[in-house]
Amino acid sequence: MGVVWSRTCVRVVVRGGDGGGLSAASQARRLKGPDELEIVAFERGHFTSYSACGIPYWVGGDVPSRDELIARTPEEHRARDIDLRMRTEVMEIDPAGRRVRTRDLESGAEDWTAYDKLVIGTGARPVRPSLPGIDAPGVHGVQTLDDGQALLDTLAETPGRRAVVIGAGYIGVEMAEALIQRRYEVTVVNRGAEPMSTLDPDMGRLVHEAMSGMGIEMVNDSEVTKILTGEDGRVRAVATEDTEYPADVVVLGIGVRPETELARAAGLPLGEHGGLLTDLAMRVRGHDGIWAGGDCVEVLDLVSGRERHIALGTHANKHGQVIGSNVGGSYATFPGVVGTAVSKVCDLEIARTGLREKDARAAGLQHVTVTIESTSRAGYYPGAAVMTVKMLAERGTGRLLGVQIVGREGAAKRVDIAAVALTARMTVEQMTALDLGYAPPFSPVWDPILVAARKAVTAVRAKGV
Repeated sequence: MGVVWSRTCVRVVVRGGDGGGLSAASQARRLKGPDELEIVAFERGHFTSYSACGIPYWVGGDVPSRDELIARTPEEHRARDIDLRMRTEVMEIDPAGRRVRTRDLESGAEDWTAYDKLVIGTGARPVRPSLPGIDAPGVHGVQTLDDGQALLDTLAETPGRRAVVIGAGYIGVEMAEALIQRRYEVTVVNRGAEPMSTLDPDMGRLVHEAMSGMGIEMVNDSEVTKILTGEDGRVRAVATEDTEYPADVVVLGIGVRPETELARAAGLPLGEHGGLLTDLAMRVRGHDGIWAGGDCVEVLDLVSGRERHIALGTHANKHGQVIGSNVGGSYATFPGVVGTAVSKVCDLEIARTGLREKDARAAGLQHVTVTIESTSRAGYYPGAAVMTVKMLAERGTGRLLGVQIVGREGAAKRVDIAAVALTARMTVEQMTALDLGYAPPFSPVWDPILVAARKAVTAVRAKGV
């Protein structure tokens, strides 16, 4: 078929129906009506505007139904004059011709759609290693609602109660928790020295010890070599070089990579981590009519000054707001991130922001580190729980570089204090004067973050210039 084209108004074409893409479409629609701005969006899946971050909690039973994770349905988007075409895959981007080639995944029909402005929100894809048996029934990635439903179906149909999670990042530890809650025997196979490689190893060790105490078998420094199957073709075990771990179900939690193959083929600029490179307005560098946001882009790390790929729904939605404002005729920017993330496994809370020690070294930043133990509440108040806080500061200047926290109730969200301090480029000495809220049910007189900052001040002064 020929190019579909409209001369009546500006046409915005959106590729991607989740956080970045449809946030951009919705924001643009708030600014301009359908007589001024035509919006066409393509989504290859069955769902739109849902929380992928919530999938482990749906699988684990904390969230009762899939629909709870859906913020806005296709029908709701269409009611806002967004021409949303589901089960439609974008196959090719033609920047010179300002058009995209699409395929209807139900009928197989292909078409070209022209655009004045293109928004790319292709997200990220789970890392799926090329291992023997990786495609066997019972092996699951967990990235989309369809993936979550497929895993739940397997759990319901499989009589065995042994699960192996490959990888110990955010998804890995969250899926380990979900399977523990479903009363599975859980083994986590991790090629790193400790779980949660987003933490320094000494803090990851605390996560390891806590997970082991919850009955999760942690296997570190171990590489999976193949997935073993039974006579029925289904998964029966995960093999490493040394041994085998029986499995009735396997969950991949190895991480994600930017989904940018179309962009690469179109000659759009990609960064070191494979993500699209944009300017502060989220416009793809060197391409005035193309914007990109969400898990398919790299963003500026405000602490190190380097580009990073961070796949988080918070960023995707902010990117979408910025893009939607810009394609809708207003102006907005996204200055960058400090790398804040929180997670949990059972009652253990895990948080980080800023740089790890190896990040600081890679950025050429001389630094000092301190680690303290404190409690979430006044020590005498019922329910006070121990937390460990690690803080990095720049040697000489005392500028805060990063914070990691591992503990129980009340630990994780304290990282937000550090995230604000990092964004403001505060020194640890300035942090000691922060006027934080205090009452015995909520904090000791000296909040754990401030205790760490005080210790960091001493370390900076001791090291000198």
